[in-house]
Amino acid sequence: MVVPHDGVGARQARHWLAGELGTAVPPALLADLVAVLAELVGNAVRHADPLPGGVIRVGWRLRPTPIGPRIFLRVTDGGAPVEPRIRAIDPDAPDGRGLHIVAGLSSRWGVDQDGLGQSVWAEFEPAGSPTEPVGPQAEPVGGNAFDGPDLVIA
Repeated sequence: MVVPHDGVGARQARHWLAGELGTAVPPALLADLVAVLAELVGNAVRHADPLPGGVIRVGWRLRPTPIGPRIFLRVTDGGAPVEPRIRAIDPDAPDGRGLHIVAGLSSRWGVDQDGLGQSVWAEFEPAGSPTEPVGPQAEPVGGNAFDGPDLVIA
């Protein structure tokens, strides 16, 4: 999905994700997915340049597994001068918690850079699956989560 590089784009992405996955995943997981997508798109709007045309690309993949769905979210923007990272914040700070939320709700997250810009992604393992450390240098389980014959929703 391509959305505008502004707050309207974030709202469109949240509604589209909720509409597409609302019956495919449990409500608690859907709430986490919507929260993480909102943070990733919000960070792209606030901290990064848009892609050509003033847009951000948003995508996700749902991979069924015997114990539940594995879901991968990706937000691609035109890049920023500084790579996304979790930063130390004061408890009274009014902002700066976005990637803390992403790290807390997802199994792992990371950043990919290519000639078009940068993508920040988050992966959600089925409940009860072991997780690995998260952060900008992490890699999705099994490599690029958008490769392969799995069900692509976006």
